[in-house]
Amino acid sequence: MACANRPSITHRWGWFATLQGSLTNTAYPQQFSPLTTYLFSLIFMKQLIHEPSSRPVRIWTDDIDEAALQQLRNLASMPFIDSHGVVAMPDVHVGIGATVGSVIATDKAIIPAAVGVDIGCGINAVQLSLHANDLPDNLRPIRLQIERDIPLGPGGAHKHKNMPSFDTALQNGLKRITDRHPKLERHHAQRQIGTLGSGNHFIEVCLDENDSVWVMLHSGSRGIGNLIGRYFIEKAKRHMENLGIQLPDSNLAYLPDDTQNFKDYVEAVQWAQDYAFENRRVMMDRTIAALRRHIKQPFHITQEGINCHHNYVEQENHFGRNLWVTRKGAIRAGAGDLGVIPGSMGQRSYIVRGKGNLDSYCSCAHGAGRKYSRTAARQHFQVDDLIQQTEGVECRKDNAVLDELPSAYKDIDEVMANQKDLVEVLHTLKQVICVKGA
Repeated sequence: MACANRPSITHRWGWFATLQGSLTNTAYPQQFSPLTTYLFSLIFMKQLIHEPSSRPVRIWTDDIDEAALQQLRNLASMPFIDSHGVVAMPDVHVGIGATVGSVIATDKAIIPAAVGVDIGCGINAVQLSLHANDLPDNLRPIRLQIERDIPLGPGGAHKHKNMPSFDTALQNGLKRITDRHPKLERHHAQRQIGTLGSGNHFIEVCLDENDSVWVMLHSGSRGIGNLIGRYFIEKAKRHMENLGIQLPDSNLAYLPDDTQNFKDYVEAVQWAQDYAFENRRVMMDRTIAALRRHIKQPFHITQEGINCHHNYVEQENHFGRNLWVTRKGAIRAGAGDLGVIPGSMGQRSYIVRGKGNLDSYCSCAHGAGRKYSRTAARQHFQVDDLIQQTEGVECRKDNAVLDELPSAYKDIDEVMANQKDLVEVLHTLKQVICVKGA
């Protein structure tokens, strides 16, 4: 709650510390009553910042640097942010314009750069009927098979003979978009269906607490999503310039919902999100096919696949209002929603079920969140650190993936401890194989 004669007030709920400690290992119900949700939010939400003439900023961590705080303040000052404010997840860190690990609910406008250029990036996870003792002792041939079967890297694409079929609805949808925006025709989207990409994208084989085998992968809408994102970010910036609107950061340029570009962006971003779903589905099929070539034990999928975005925008109803909710590095965690929260390539990952916490716009963290930028990670760590921190994981252990070592990320267990009011943990996974795009 803001005080008129102060620039800001930060509330830290230290006086709940004793109660929070007693609740740390408590199993919570899948869905809280509104009063219980509110009380638990007071316990676990670490900071509430409310400055004059801005919306509140609700933060689920104390581990946040000043640059990320300033990005959150900038967002909260935008006139179309919902009155409930901006939400920052426990894995929050600096992004482009908007922080990664934030939930941004807006009325009658969308910020394309907040959605970002990896539109629809997310996780697909399936549980198999296999157990640890069904896996071969040497996992390297499986990793190499996956790396052969799935194109990797920033420009990774299928050769024509291996190119998967292009879903008819996706093909027709893209044509409608490119008919109006011919500059988006430059990318051959079909060649990148079922490809991984680079950076923090991965394919993993994991074991859960019962030694059941899972396959989990992380990717998005690839080059075509990047092109769509950059194209409409520039259109939003030009719109601001034409109206003479000054922003705290040019990457907060927005498209109002009474413009044709807004309507076209919504159509294009939804298409890219659907493309990302299909990309992960095809990759999962090919990863399981790669496993079958090296595992003689017959197996099948035992749990329906979880396929969730964590960089996307959707229209949702919160507090009785229809809002555009951008989750930039966050996943939907409505009551009963299943999600995946991965750690880094040497940490644990989690299969979770949402608790429908209204204060977070029914959202939770999407992963560990970076502690060091890629450049800083390469300055602080050596390949020997990578080798030590990924012991027991069949993965690349060379300079190409050095900036993805576990120490480059926040502690996933601390992230999970800070969001006990947002999700319930169903399974804890540990990687045994990790494929990176590099």
